[in-house]
Amino acid sequence: MLLLVGLGNPGAKYAGNRHNIGFMAADDIVRRHGFSAYRASKFHGDVAEGTIAGEKVLVLKPTTYMNESGRAVSSAVNFYKLTPADVVVLHDEMDLPQAKVRVKVGGGHAGHNGIRSIAAHIGADFKRVRLGVGHPGEKDKVVGHVLKDFSKADQVWLTPLLDAIADSMDLLVKGDDSHFMSRIADAVKKD
Repeated sequence: MLLLVGLGNPGAKYAGNRHNIGFMAADDIVRRHGFSAYRASKFHGDVAEGTIAGEKVLVLKPTTYMNESGRAVSSAVNFYKLTPADVVVLHDEMDLPQAKVRVKVGGGHAGHNGIRSIAAHIGADFKRVRLGVGHPGEKDKVVGHVLKDFSKADQVWLTPLLDAIADSMDLLVKGDDSHFMSRIADAVKKD
């Protein structure tokens, strides 16, 4: 089983924020692959279940707020007796330009509080799907940047990006990270 975690902050106030691109991607995956409806869970989050590429996948959107995402992830990991290798986290990444996607296993948190929390709870050796939202250019503008909604102009790249992620999940589930990234780059480039 694969635990696919979309990071974000719960509530309508944050729904369109750059920080919530992980939630947005998770929602598109759930819709595209016909998963069950989200339901509140004992894992401090909303969960949906389905199958991709023959693999059972549990999608988790923590309701703990970003800084405590690790509590939700560790609850699910412990309940299902998973390892960090069974966990894939979709999250915003300011160090990547908008619409760029990079997949990596392990590493540091690069200042991302959600990743920091998850690593503190289950260790750092989980897969991260880093979704580029661009950097505001100045360190003191970072919080305002990630907690700001995507603009109408951003939809030009955001919608194709989220569609491509959902369409390409079979590759990620199979462990073909390179082709996953290539397919997304091609899809975003075309639009």
